[in-house]
Amino acid sequence: MSVKKLPNRDGYGHGLIELGKSNPDVLVLDADLAKSTRSDWFQKEFPDRFFDLGIAEQDMLGTAAGLALAGKIPFVTTYGVFVAGRAWDQIRTTICYAGINVKIAGAHGGVSVGPDGATHQALEDIALMRVLPGMTVVVPCDAIEAKKATISVAEINGPCYLRFAREATPVFTKEEDFFQIGKANVLNDGSDVTIIACGPIVYESLLAAEQLQKEGISTRVINMHTIKPLDEEVILKAALETGAIVTAEEHQIFGGLGGAVAEVLAKNNPTPMEMIGVKDTFGESGTPEELAEKYELTSNDIVKAVKNVLSRKKD
Repeated sequence: MSVKKLPNRDGYGHGLIELGKSNPDVLVLDADLAKSTRSDWFQKEFPDRFFDLGIAEQDMLGTAAGLALAGKIPFVTTYGVFVAGRAWDQIRTTICYAGINVKIAGAHGGVSVGPDGATHQALEDIALMRVLPGMTVVVPCDAIEAKKATISVAEINGPCYLRFAREATPVFTKEEDFFQIGKANVLNDGSDVTIIACGPIVYESLLAAEQLQKEGISTRVINMHTIKPLDEEVILKAALETGAIVTAEEHQIFGGLGGAVAEVLAKNNPTPMEMIGVKDTFGESGTPEELAEKYELTSNDIVKAVKNVLSRKKD
């Protein structure tokens, strides 16, 4: 499977420009990282609607809340580890408690941030955001889907969190593909096992499915781009029809996609399950490829997890 690569934050930048052209109420706030987050693309097109708040994430969220109360649609942009960590109290108490219409973009999610190391690798942000009442959480799989997600969250009245990776990753979805917040996409049908993934690791899941197919294992692959609200229907259908589930995410195995799927299955249809993710540790410096190998986030690791879960599959 050979495809071009782009950072999915590029899709965020393109989505912001499209929103800026269609909706004069859209504003963008950044915390001195505009070039890296791609919000500088919006700044060049709409300089009067762009605000750099400096390295003051808590202040930036409070400012965004005020702008939203004035009828604007602010997109707050910085690294996921900073916005979910430093500004969590402002997100919880100022924004979510009041249901204020602020859109939060957390860039540089996962260990694939690379050499910047543990302090910059957001591995807990999905858990921190999905636990907040009223928060929508979206983790697009590539640049095309990131653009769609950016445009889509602007249409939702309420707080939203978008998560983007830093590294250029395969672009494998198409402009014409269906995308709707809260509705997962089945990318590959299968009857033996289901892989449910989010973010760029969805592509690794498709590679794993190709390898498993060669070994006679029919694998369903679901792109669960929306972590909250979760598409419970597609999860339960997969559990009923395949009887085994593997989740894959570039995040701690606690509290993220895997935890969300496990909650649905435990309540409705207990099913053998394995989780691909970072296992209760911080990241470190290294190339994205080295880190993916070390933290077992590759297609080969997904294949191993599938075989493990199949060994526990109910007859």
